[in-house]
Amino acid sequence: QVQLVESGGGLVQPGGSLRLSCAASGRILSPYVMGWFRQAPGKEREFVAQIGWSDGRTYYADSVKGRFTVDRDNAKKTVYLQMNSLKPEDTAVYYCARKRVGAKYNYWGQGTQVTVSS
Repeated sequence: QVQLVESGGGLVQPGGSLRLSCAASGRILSPYVMGWFRQAPGKEREFVAQIGWSDGRTYYADSVKGRFTVDRDNAKKTVYLQMNSLKPEDTAVYYCARKRVGAKYNYWGQGTQVTVSS
C-alpha cells in the first residue's frame, strides 16, 4: 500500500518562500513519477510539477516555471517542492501524487494548505 504525506504548508507573505515535503511509503521508486498538484477554492485541481524517481527528469507548469523547483531524496523516499517568489495566486491546497510512467496519477496525499497573503 502506498501512502503519501505532505507537510510544510503555511502562511507566507508575497515574495516569500516555502518548502513542501511529501514522505512516501510503500512501492514508489522506479518506474514511478511523483507529481505536485494544487487546488484553489472554487477552482479545479491543476498540475504544478513532477519528477521521475529514477532519472530525476522534471516538468513544470508554465505558471510556476522559474519560481518552483521539485527534487527528491530516494533514500528518504521524500519529494520536495521549493516555492520561491510566492504570489497570492499560489494560494491553494497542495497535493503530492504518484503514478507509473505513462499512466495516470492514482495515489494521492491528503494535501497541505499554502496561503500567500500580506
